[in-house]
Amino acid sequence: MKHELGMSLAALAVGLMTSVIPAKADFWSDAGAKYKGVTLHGVTESTPPSNYIKDVLAPAFEKSTGIKVEIETTSWDQMYDKAIKDMEAKTGIYDMVYIEQDIIYAYLARDFLVDITKSLKDDPSLKAPVYDETHFTTFANYFKNGDGDLFGIPMEAFIKLYLYRTDLFNDAAVKEAFKKETGKDLVPAKTHEEYTQIAEFFTKWGKDNSKELWGTTAQAHTGHPASWYEFFESVAPTFGVYNWGIDASKNYAASVANGGAMNSDKAKAALKYWLHLRDIAPPESQASTWTEVATTFAAGRAAQGLVYGENAAWIASDAEKSKVVGNVGVALPPVEPGVMEDAESGKGYIGYYDGGAFGLPVTSKNKEAALLFLQYIGQDSVQGDWAVAAPRITNTATYDDPKVIEMDKKLNGYYTMLKNDGKLFAGAPPYPFHAQVREATAPIFYKILLGEVSSDDGLDQMAAAAEAELKNLGYRK
Repeated sequence: MKHELGMSLAALAVGLMTSVIPAKADFWSDAGAKYKGVTLHGVTESTPPSNYIKDVLAPAFEKSTGIKVEIETTSWDQMYDKAIKDMEAKTGIYDMVYIEQDIIYAYLARDFLVDITKSLKDDPSLKAPVYDETHFTTFANYFKNGDGDLFGIPMEAFIKLYLYRTDLFNDAAVKEAFKKETGKDLVPAKTHEEYTQIAEFFTKWGKDNSKELWGTTAQAHTGHPASWYEFFESVAPTFGVYNWGIDASKNYAASVANGGAMNSDKAKAALKYWLHLRDIAPPESQASTWTEVATTFAAGRAAQGLVYGENAAWIASDAEKSKVVGNVGVALPPVEPGVMEDAESGKGYIGYYDGGAFGLPVTSKNKEAALLFLQYIGQDSVQGDWAVAAPRITNTATYDDPKVIEMDKKLNGYYTMLKNDGKLFAGAPPYPFHAQVREATAPIFYKILLGEVSSDDGLDQMAAAAEAELKNLGYRK
């Protein structure tokens, strides 16, 4: 994830504010009249979709309703810390908080959020005629409770995909050299063996030709959760290790001894594969989070890599920030035999379907005005420009927007892939203990990355630590 927008948001804001259909403007101005002068406060991570809300949608909403919206964009860890502390202390600082797909279950378990579906039913005067939660893609299901009520308005949804440099993959001299060295044609990898061969080839080719080029990216920071997430959400599933290797049906087992898979042979093979890629990736990889991986690829320093889809648009189209404009191809991640079949049957998945929503804390002092804003960002009419500015799609109608169709061509079919193959990806497992297990195991994972413990022993220790934490939390009996 995580990069600033690569286009003029000011221009988009002007266009959006001057193209409001009168009938719609009547509702927003009428509904907002009683809250005129109210200032809503939100906190979110500084990502392309969030920056679009801050710079484009918030000013447009204020123009339509008279309700001012101040969106605080900050780092991933600060965003969580501020939101959770506010909701725990019930200070009511924030009227909207960003909810990443993987944390929603913990928030629901702690009754942090307002039931949006129920609130709009209880007060129909607040319901915008242009807002309809059935217009969201199935990604919205991640933000619903057991009754199907929505607790967050989806604002970003994208897959972590395989990007590759089309200029390199199509270069006749490079293709000839690859064929001579490997005996294979240079095409995007479908297996881990193929991906490794390509990565090794380009790292060597870059060195031999005195180029600042390596064969792959790696989100391998030695002290940031981004590396933990890269392994468990993007790499391990491609080897057939799902839900972090924790099996809820087997008393939340993590270790192989108890029926889990966190330290399974598949997990150990996946980690060795990933660590090798890290070692032949650009030197900044050991300090890279989701942001730096995107900038590394955009700088032309990697021939291929796994990159969050929200960055695809600016990487492929913004010449001011990217050196690979017009040379970005997209493909599905490489997988082990049987994984694609698991994904197609619903038994497993091939990678991470990431995204988030804006939720309304029960501690907000401006719930009614906040409900108006949440509906505003959830309506179909604002989605097209938003999707072009940051490749995220949360409403089904967005796929048919002419601007999105045109951008899809520039992205070599990314939106088409999201629409047709998004079902092969999955978000984080529905575990309310998400953060606790991550924090219990991440320190060991960092030791693996630093070489202080072997990958096999480290995974054994992580599985044991996960089960100990789950027992402390009351999940393992």
